[in-house]
Amino acid sequence: MENESDYLCTQLFMITIISGTNRKGSMTMKVAAFYKKIMSERSSEPVSLLSLEELNCWERSPELLKSEQELLIPSEKFVFVMPEYNGSFPGILKLLIDNTDIRKCWWYKKAAIVGLADGRGGNLRGIDHLTGILHYLKMNVLYNKLPLSRINEEIDGEGQWLKSATENVIMHQIEEFLKY
Repeated sequence: MENESDYLCTQLFMITIISGTNRKGSMTMKVAAFYKKIMSERSSEPVSLLSLEELNCWERSPELLKSEQELLIPSEKFVFVMPEYNGSFPGILKLLIDNTDIRKCWWYKKAAIVGLADGRGGNLRGIDHLTGILHYLKMNVLYNKLPLSRINEEIDGEGQWLKSATENVIMHQIEEFLKY
């Protein structure tokens, strides 16, 4: 490559969607899978989905190091989909962040945040908590942070949206993030 602009034109960026819980069969995974499907259809960039269901985040395990090398470091954009746990977000998501090489995985990258809750708040506190952490990690967070309330009334067992208004706000956030 002759100069930096040639490099930037040929470099392929990756988007990784993180399902922020290790709870099996969660609504979080269904929402994350929906994001992956739509983003894969609409983006020229490769889109990956990282599930924390089977990933050992308690330490810098071989599985975590592999995810770090294959997904986190190459990604320039992240979508964090996270449920509300005790007024915030799951500790397993914080462990993922804490046990990775923060400079290589997170610094100066972009993020979108989606909060889920059975109640009416859509995990607003968790969204705020994660926003503060991501800012500390020098990440640029999309202003359109999406709280999805009463998630059990919004999506069915197969991952289909029951309310078109909810699907529309998700599609809007996705379009904004792809342009971000």
